[in-house]
Amino acid sequence: MDGFNDVTGFDTLAIHAGQEPDPATGAVVPPIYQVSTYKQDGIGGLRGGYEYSRTANPTRAALEECLAALEGGLRGLAFASGMAAEDTLLRTICKPGDHVVIPDDAYGGTYRLVSKVLSRWGLEYDPVPLADIAAVRAAVRPETRAIWVETPTNPLLGIADIAALAQVAAEAGALLVVDNTFASPYLQRPLALGADVVVHSTTKYIGGHSDVVGGALIVSDIALGAELAFHQNSMGAVAGPFDAWLTLRGVKTLGVRMDRHCANAARVAEFLVGHPRVASVRYPGLPDHPGHDVAVKQMRAFGGMVSFQLADGEEAAVRVCEGTDLFILGESLGGVESLIEHPARMTHASAAGSPLEVPADLVRLSVGIEDADDLLADLERALG
Repeated sequence: MDGFNDVTGFDTLAIHAGQEPDPATGAVVPPIYQVSTYKQDGIGGLRGGYEYSRTANPTRAALEECLAALEGGLRGLAFASGMAAEDTLLRTICKPGDHVVIPDDAYGGTYRLVSKVLSRWGLEYDPVPLADIAAVRAAVRPETRAIWVETPTNPLLGIADIAALAQVAAEAGALLVVDNTFASPYLQRPLALGADVVVHSTTKYIGGHSDVVGGALIVSDIALGAELAFHQNSMGAVAGPFDAWLTLRGVKTLGVRMDRHCANAARVAEFLVGHPRVASVRYPGLPDHPGHDVAVKQMRAFGGMVSFQLADGEEAAVRVCEGTDLFILGESLGGVESLIEHPARMTHASAAGSPLEVPADLVRLSVGIEDADDLLADLERALG
């Protein structure tokens, strides 16, 4: 693509970065290289550097280049799942005896990985409210290797100041890792704010259609990218070519989908704020949401996730989750269809009894791109 290096528009990058027409046929969509190995032109004579698809695959490479461009990074790595990406990252940058700071509100799978798996390997951790910069600074130790950030957090939609935390991490000689899954690179670019590593569950907004599981890491440091690639190849949890192709197909429409997700979520949040059965609403776009001013500073818009608590407690929350029609009861998020869940019994059940335990009366919505009036009517019926 002539002048591609000068392209900066997000939607243009989403459609074209890493996805030039196939030189063999002119196909405008990258092929699915459903292959395990490659013919070598003599021993060590690799065509394009490809020898075995765990190490590299052209379809996965196209996705990795696209994701790096969207996040403003220099190296992207695509994994079989978000958790595979997280595990590979932490085992690369940490060793037994090292320490990480994690959010006191985070995805249950992240907490399970750190507290139940990597802790047995010798990794130490402290959950900290990331909006409290002084608390984060106080939690850092000489052996701290990473400050792990979610913003917005899952499921309470807390906001962390990425630039401020990047300064804390730099002072401590630690890496700032930002899970950007809820925002997506369309709404927030952590590397530009000082982060060292961006993590994604590409299953969510990047894929966007609830038809593929995947994960990604994006970095700006070439040496760190090479080290991560070495561990990715050694550990083997890579994205398959068809999964990479599906994710590439989804990412092309990320910008237009996120615009609709954000618009619909804002309508839903405003509706819930005025409902008598709702005790509180968590959405970064609300002016009284904790961290709203920081979100305004570092996000393009406020995302498609809304959480709320019921005035009548846990059983009322369960009834609402089971009473919708358009909002599908299910885990995950970020697809074109709207989802509803009860975090305490579903995605965050592994955090029960821990510092990350979520309120029992909490409902989490992933607001899709359906007609907003239909979504509001569905919630009105469920709330009764």
